Amino acid sequence: MPWLALTLQVERSAAEAFSDALLEAGAQSVSLEVSGNVTAILSIDEDSNALIADAARAAGIAPPAFSAETLDDQDWVRASQAQFAPVAIGDRLWIGPGWHEPPGGRIAVRIDPGLAFGTGSHPSTKLVLAFLERTLRGGERVLDYGCGSGILAIAAAKLGAAHVDAVDLDPQAVETTRANASANGVELNSALPDALPAAGYDIVVSNILAQPLIVLAPLLAQRGARIAISGILEAQAGEVAGAYEPWFDMRLDAREDGWALLVGNRK
Repeated sequence: MPWLALTLQVERSAAEAFSDALLEAGAQSVSLEVSGNVTAILSIDEDSNALIADAARAAGIAPPAFSAETLDDQDWVRASQAQFAPVAIGDRLWIGPGWHEPPGGRIAVRIDPGLAFGTGSHPSTKLVLAFLERTLRGGERVLDYGCGSGILAIAAAKLGAAHVDAVDLDPQAVETTRANASANGVELNSALPDALPAAGYDIVVSNILAQPLIVLAPLLAQRGARIAISGILEAQAGEVAGAYEPWFDMRLDAREDGWALLVGNRK
């Protein structure tokens, strides 16, 4: 059966939310390109215009311009798997799907593509993974707020965190995180925000988008001794950092392909 491959022109600031929305609307797989464009694979029978309109509405953007091409079955497999190449993070961590074997000596986190976004390939995800890889030494309490696929929470657990909580507004993300944690052989608590226990954490990480991060600043500030946040364009870093300055000494810790990682220690 042939498949339909779409390339969609989306502003960087909206690309991640739109990718999530495409998966929820019925896309078989979605990938973010370095350019900021989004690629998606759909069933050939899918109404692409309707799916894009639904996803754009959910992401709060206008339906983007796109191009389309038809793929046969074998091309679809190659295209889908090529979107999810393994990623080495720092000296210790490896992120990859189930059809790749990790190199020896690295801590492996296996994440297959699915309904919740986050396979380790997006620059903002890599920035937070790199922070965890160089920061965690074992025994920490970690909160992943906006967990998506659970990749950050699972990486924290595999890097030795003693207790990991992962929360998301999307029940599908909560279930996906729980399933991915089980597949990786780690224990963590995955729940909706209302079920988050009243506890403090050594480290809070959140890889979402700039505006939600600004809104969440008072909530996240109550939780962590140290915070690392991404999903932020470099141009947005100053505004987001300002929202956390009442509680944390914030700094721009790293950047990649126009995305920024902010890190703060409690004042």
